[in-house]
Amino acid sequence: MAMSNHMVIQGRLVSSDDIDTVREIIVSNPSWRRTRISQELCNRWRWFNHLGQPKDMACRSLLLKLEAKGYITLPERKVIPVNGLHNRSIPVIHHDITPIEVSLKDLLPLSIEIVRGKDSLSLFCYLLSRYHYLGYRATVGENIKYLIRDRFGRPLSCVLFGSAAWKVGCRDGYLGWTKECRERRLYLVTNNMRFLVLPWVTVSHLASHILGRIARRIRKDWVERYGHPVALLETFVDISRFRGICYRAANWQHVGQTKGRSRNDRYNNLRVPVKDVYLYPLTPHYREILTDGHH
Repeated sequence: MAMSNHMVIQGRLVSSDDIDTVREIIVSNPSWRRTRISQELCNRWRWFNHLGQPKDMACRSLLLKLEAKGYITLPERKVIPVNGLHNRSIPVIHHDITPIEVSLKDLLPLSIEIVRGKDSLSLFCYLLSRYHYLGYRATVGENIKYLIRDRFGRPLSCVLFGSAAWKVGCRDGYLGWTKECRERRLYLVTNNMRFLVLPWVTVSHLASHILGRIARRIRKDWVERYGHPVALLETFVDISRFRGICYRAANWQHVGQTKGRSRNDRYNNLRVPVKDVYLYPLTPHYREILTDGHH
């Protein structure tokens, strides 16, 4: 299948020469599996994160999208990934659902833990898959998972930040982003993809308190994990389900609404509910940082 012009996939500009490179690697190395192909591409394209690590997961996602569009044919998978099974693949973890109905001060100090170990990750994935209306699936690209517990060690909340949406009219207009500027600076924005307060937890002001605590630390957390800070948080609130009260209470700014398309839909054919768009700057100079110093 021929390609008429450049495409942007996984935040990377992909040309016809790039696709020829992928085809050449696949044809010249018939014994290579998908992971080896991805690693080779990262090296050839010098596609690394800010710590110098290959962006392997983003590259694998790019390859799958090229295959879906008919540009390449990847080798058969060795195994079927469990991610495609969504919540059905996540093992059940027994947990206490005793109601927590107290004042916020009775739970302080909260523990806000970055999910790293196997046990914490299993619990985080299970709670989201079981109790969040969107469920949970593995996150590609830069992301941080937070598991929040009270002073007694009881889980209260799961919060996931990941890749920013590719194109959002009201956000891009608010920031004064051109297409080129967005392509260069999107990695400095992170999306609050999931925010779950467990259903048996009824504590006034808890959600906005958690958002405030995370906002004060996430720049440092991002630097430690990925070698660069983030300058802006974004989130989308489904207006058919929620009113965004906790985001407003935590001083996030409502800047408009989505147009009813998927967050990564560049072809205007995936219809989803309209969502309110909220932004939270992490530094007073976020506009200069996100626009190369240009207004």
